[in-house]
Amino acid sequence: MTLEEARAEAAARVAALTAQLAGIVETASASSGDDEHDPEGQTIAYDRAQVAALLAAARRDLEEVDAARARVEAGTYGVCERCGRPIAPERLEARPAARTCVPCADRRT
Repeated sequence: MTLEEARAEAAARVAALTAQLAGIVETASASSGDDEHDPEGQTIAYDRAQVAALLAAARRDLEEVDAARARVEAGTYGVCERCGRPIAPERLEARPAARTCVPCADRRT
């Protein structure tokens, strides 16, 4: 996946989740029922929290891709931020916004 493809995918997720969250908020404001005691499944509050968390993650992904694009402009894309060695092309293919090489990424965990 290229940086442009990753950015388009992240931007599409942000847009879709923003619309989904707006729909949940609209549903909640239009509903006068007490969904907290509905035995039939998830509450509106749960759905809203879940979508909000997914939206936050999508926004972080978009920021990471934009940061990678800035590294391309600066000439530092593909260079590990921890050790300064090149990041393997296979890693960049799988994670275009990767900031570290695999050995350094493994050390984080």
